[in-house]
Amino acid sequence: MNPLVIAVPVVVVLALVLLVAAARRRDTDEATGLLSRETLKRDRGEPAVLAGATRTTGREVERSVEVERRGGGAELVTAGAADLAPYVPPDPDTLGVTRRQFFNRSIVLLMGLGLSGFGAAVLAFLWPQPKGGFGSKIRVGNVADIKAAVDANDGFYYVAEGRMWITNYPEAAIDKAKAVYPQPVLNSMEAGLAVLYQKCPHLGCRVPDCKTSQWFECPCHGSQYNQAGEKKGGPAPRGMDRFVTEVTGGVLTVDTGTVIQGPPIGTNTTGQEAEGPHCVTGGGGGH
Repeated sequence: MNPLVIAVPVVVVLALVLLVAAARRRDTDEATGLLSRETLKRDRGEPAVLAGATRTTGREVERSVEVERRGGGAELVTAGAADLAPYVPPDPDTLGVTRRQFFNRSIVLLMGLGLSGFGAAVLAFLWPQPKGGFGSKIRVGNVADIKAAVDANDGFYYVAEGRMWITNYPEAAIDKAKAVYPQPVLNSMEAGLAVLYQKCPHLGCRVPDCKTSQWFECPCHGSQYNQAGEKKGGPAPRGMDRFVTEVTGGVLTVDTGTVIQGPPIGTNTTGQEAEGPHCVTGGGGGH
């Protein structure tokens, strides 16, 4: 057998024995053990003591402290019971908050905030919405006043609260309209008004009016509609959408919470053509 195979384990075992012995000696050694090199260097570098004074090294100081600790020095004075101060439990505010308490309280606080936010969202969802504004029934006003507002704005009257356009609808076109539009839309047409949703049926852009052509012309992709919201050109799949309308006692009320799809391509009940230059090019001008 190769001698190295036996020698290597023996050397390792001896080294472990030496390390264990050194550790035990260090644990059981007295407090007057060897001083570090840095301590010895500082001791040598201390200024000279006065003449006649005894120089005390660090090792001697440590030895004297060890002797006193073992009872070889001056006798300790035992305090009497009368000299002891009464026990007072510590004040929690003085001790402060431990790390465990901090994390526990932080977790509880975060959970409370999360549950509060969730509860507020649920209440907001279930709470009844206030009346008025888009999505509700809007009392626009007297039909005569609305027609005057349409004329004052060159044929187009915008009601921001309901996101709607209102234009004049000719009485001569009512018979054609009855073959295309449902009664909730005809209610306003029979009163001489067309009520249109501002959103383009193509991709939802807000459709503005064009004063020169007297049409609605979408700036996003060029869809064009006459004053009745019937498609005249562009990529839109149908005419402008409508709302449910009511006319009672000469007052127009629009239910903006109910949207009715616009008329199909090719619908042209009024026969209105462009009355001037287009504001948006590329509409195609076809039906």
